[in-house]
Amino acid sequence: MKVLLKLFLTFFKIGLFTFGGGYAMISQIKENVVEKHKWLTDDELLQIIAIAEATPGPIAINMATFVGFKKKGVLGSAMATLGVVLPSFIIIFIISLFVEAFKQNEYVKYAFSGIKAAVAFLILKTGVNMLKKMKKKPFQVIAFSIVFALMILFELFAISFSAIYFILAGGICGIIIYSVLNGKKEEIK
Repeated sequence: MKVLLKLFLTFFKIGLFTFGGGYAMISQIKENVVEKHKWLTDDELLQIIAIAEATPGPIAINMATFVGFKKKGVLGSAMATLGVVLPSFIIIFIISLFVEAFKQNEYVKYAFSGIKAAVAFLILKTGVNMLKKMKKKPFQVIAFSIVFALMILFELFAISFSAIYFILAGGICGIIIYSVLNGKKEEIK
C-alpha cells in the first residue's frame, strides 16, 4: 500500500509542477523514478521512453503507466496514471470556470512566455542527458546521425513529418541490422 501511495504522490507532483507537456515531464520523471526512488535504471527509462513514444497517447501518461506497472502491476499503473493525470484535470477544470478573465490577464500572458522558455530548456536538457547515457555502439551513432540530419533537413525545407515515422524506421532498422548480425554470429559458430 505504501508503494502505491508513493507512486500516486510522485506522479501527482510531476503532473502538478511540470508545464509544457510530456516531453518537459521526462526530466522530472527521470529525477524521481531513476535518481530519487531508483525504480528504474537509465537504460530501462530509455526503453520506456521509446515504448511510450511509439504507443498511442500522451508520452507522460504512457510512461507513468509503464513505471507503475513495472513497480506494482496493474494497480501500480492505475495509481501512477491517475497521479499524473489528476493535476491537469483539476487545473483545466478550474481554468474553464474563469476562462475569459484568464485569457485577458496580462500577467498570465507574461508568465506563459517565461514558462515556454523554461520548457524548451527542460526538453533540451532531457535530450542531452539521454544522448550522454545512450550506449555509443556504431549502429546507435549512425542511426542518431541519420535521424538528426533528416530532422534538420525537413525543418529547413518545411517538410511536415511525424516523429513516429522516425521511431518506427529506427525500430525496423534495429530489427534488420541486429537480425543480420545475429545470423552472422550463428554462421561463424
